[in-house]
Amino acid sequence: MTQRPTAGTTPADPTTTPPYGVPRQPAADEPPAPPKAAKPGRDRYLDLLRSIALVRVVVYHLFGWAWLTVLFPSMGVMFALAGSLMARSLKRPALGVIRGRIRRLLPPLWAFSALALTLMFLGGWDLGKDPDHSGTWGLVELLNYVIPIGAPPYPWSIGSKSGLLENTWAVQAAGPLWYLRAYLWFVFASPLLLWAFRRVPWVTLLAPLVLTAVVGTGLVAIPGETGNAVTDFAVYGGCWVLGFAHHEGLLKKIPRYVAVSCSALLMAFGIWWASGHQGPDGWDLNDIPLAQATWSFGFVVILLQYSPSWQELPGRLARWDRLITLSNNRAVTIYLWHNFLIMATVPLIDRLYDLPFMSDGMASALDTTYNLWMFVLVWPLIGLTILALGWIEDVAAKRSPQLWPDGAKRGGGRRRG
Repeated sequence: MTQRPTAGTTPADPTTTPPYGVPRQPAADEPPAPPKAAKPGRDRYLDLLRSIALVRVVVYHLFGWAWLTVLFPSMGVMFALAGSLMARSLKRPALGVIRGRIRRLLPPLWAFSALALTLMFLGGWDLGKDPDHSGTWGLVELLNYVIPIGAPPYPWSIGSKSGLLENTWAVQAAGPLWYLRAYLWFVFASPLLLWAFRRVPWVTLLAPLVLTAVVGTGLVAIPGETGNAVTDFAVYGGCWVLGFAHHEGLLKKIPRYVAVSCSALLMAFGIWWASGHQGPDGWDLNDIPLAQATWSFGFVVILLQYSPSWQELPGRLARWDRLITLSNNRAVTIYLWHNFLIMATVPLIDRLYDLPFMSDGMASALDTTYNLWMFVLVWPLIGLTILALGWIEDVAAKRSPQLWPDGAKRGGGRRRG
């Protein structure tokens, strides 16, 4: 497009001016135009970490291996990633960001709560006669199935061990809801936390570890579910603020050898503390708040310090691109329903014992490999749940509903959610 001459310049020669729509070629001595900035998109490294964390959560709840909490502290990683995204979102007005986060969380929770409560009440649970949740306060607690700001009530035993689901199914199904409560607390606190982080970053970053040393070691005991909520907030608060530090670029300003060395020392302290304060499941860090906080904090620092910020998954990781995209687009669905689905594998596998050709040897082999078959079967069940209920996440986010949002090309091109 021909440019208008400005004062002090020579008008362009019309015989050499390109026609409309044809870009002008730079002269030989003219410096090249700067490259256009890449359009910001998903950080595939962070997406990969979230997918690994989700798989680890499913495997941990299926097999119960305590060492998995040391190998990969999933909850600390998930809170750090959520904190980084929250810091990015808070460039917009805080009230709108908080409202949007709540809107995305609640409809999937309501679908889960509708089924869970229906099964509890059909199973004979009488909230009014429950000694732990009776009276008006029990009804108030029931609202946590609608907005998870506290602990939802559920029966510790319902049905029978010989029933379709074992008698502790309600405890297992509702157990993961603590994460939604902690997440919601962090969302509400994020504008204040980010304000404090930008003024006193190191104090804000390390304060949750100090708070964990106070409330997570018995030095100060806060009774009941309030104490559990405060402890969760303290244990994972450092990881959430590490997400801020990652987004704000603070971690990149620290020499890598300093960050890794300090993290290793902090993690070593966590292991040392765990060795002398083991819970009922031994080295399970979920039962040892201070060890969980320090180990997760150091682990997350190292992961984020080496963060390569991929726009595309490199090399052999690219073959997992669609599954990683799917798991990130359906993270809430997978997390909410995975325990239910793990339990649902049991009555399905138990039908194998009734097959006419099952010999004693085959039954013994099935006993030995029972958990392995649960692991194999739970993933198709998760896939079916994504198809049946995952679209609720799209509706909650005000997106066009998709049954299988794995980023594959379907007519109009690739979408990554």
